[in-house]
Amino acid sequence: MDAIFDSAIFPWVLGILALLLAWLLYRFQRNRGSRLEQVLNDIAFDRVHNLVIPNGDDGEILIDQLLLTSEGLLILEVKDVEGAVFGSDKMEDWTVISEERRYTFPNPQHGLYDRIAAVRQIVKQVPVAGRILFLDCAEFTKGKPGLVASLDELLDEFGERNKKAATVNIDAFTPHWELIKNRGS
Repeated sequence: MDAIFDSAIFPWVLGILALLLAWLLYRFQRNRGSRLEQVLNDIAFDRVHNLVIPNGDDGEILIDQLLLTSEGLLILEVKDVEGAVFGSDKMEDWTVISEERRYTFPNPQHGLYDRIAAVRQIVKQVPVAGRILFLDCAEFTKGKPGLVASLDELLDEFGERNKKAATVNIDAFTPHWELIKNRGS
């Protein structure tokens, strides 16, 4: 035991432990990101990031993620927060409480409704849905608001078990998909 605390060996042991901890943190973050990518790839036949489209009021609106699914178009707003989230459909501000801090942010559903309306203005004949996706480190202890989903819930709702059969819907949606992609910047 005295050998570990030897002044020549101790810095090496601390360095190895620090590298091991950094590697574990890197793997944890990478796995979270790859799970998101895996779920999005499972439900989307195509997708666009950071699409800017007209909002219908002579302005523009930014859509974080727009996915082409067998159910229609899906607008996603991804929230990567850690801790307990307190929010409801009618609350103006939602609160996150974690071990490190407490903060509030505006109810994201209001903006999502605007994004859904803007997409529907362009593609009138395709179903358009929207979800606020909270990654696995968020916990809704008092229940989830209506448009909030986890990765598993998103996969259950929009996942396609039979991709071959879904191509009929995708073929029907494709002209509308191309239209919205071309309208965006």
